[in-house]
Amino acid sequence: MSTLERQLHAFAAHLRDPAAAPAPEGVPARRLAVYRDLVFHNLAGLLGSGFPVLRATLGEPAWPALVREFLRRHRSQTPLFPQLALEFVAFLGGEHADPARPWLGELAHYEWAEAGLQQSDAAVPPHDPDGDLLEGIPVLSPLAWPLAYRWPVHRIGPEWTPPADPPPEPTCLLLRRTPEGEVRFAQISPLLYRLLELVDACPGERGRDLLRRLAAETAQSEAMLEAQARPLLARLQGEGVLPGTRIA
Repeated sequence: MSTLERQLHAFAAHLRDPAAAPAPEGVPARRLAVYRDLVFHNLAGLLGSGFPVLRATLGEPAWPALVREFLRRHRSQTPLFPQLALEFVAFLGGEHADPARPWLGELAHYEWAEAGLQQSDAAVPPHDPDGDLLEGIPVLSPLAWPLAYRWPVHRIGPEWTPPADPPPEPTCLLLRRTPEGEVRFAQISPLLYRLLELVDACPGERGRDLLRRLAAETAQSEAMLEAQARPLLARLQGEGVLPGTRIA
């Protein structure tokens, strides 16, 4: 490693963790302080704008302490600045998860999902918009995201933080982007979440076969499940979640 490389590594280490990494030689203390403040406040501002509920829920001094910990410990897997929010989600949900606040990672993912779906350039595949979702092979729009969380992330905020243990039932949500570009959230049942999961996981199966799978998993009558599913499928088709059936 050259002298310049050593200096750059020392400089970066100090900016990440001033308390643990000594200041590099030859850089005036006043200039270092300016760099430290710029790096930290830029990162805090970026993450704060991307995770406003998380920031407000934690408040002072927990939020800046969390940003500092992220800066100190995380090693980004991408050089792309816009993807930093997803790196933050991975940090909170991975090996650096906070055991005192185990819901942090899920809340961060929930907040990220809106921006992630808004920015998605995925295109809905060719389909028959008038196709029968039971007799044909249903298509799940890539602009509709079924999400399941252990914690009721849509309720967490400055006025309410969850108890120490998650509720017995998962919180299932559906995000979808409308043709006008608006991202909408809706809470759905675990049963509907599982059905959408099966549509995504079994892209070659007819809707009726997927309902048969679901009936076997839940020990429900196929006829009763179909009666419940028909109006729901029609609504999802109209909303573009299941926009139609696959074209052979």
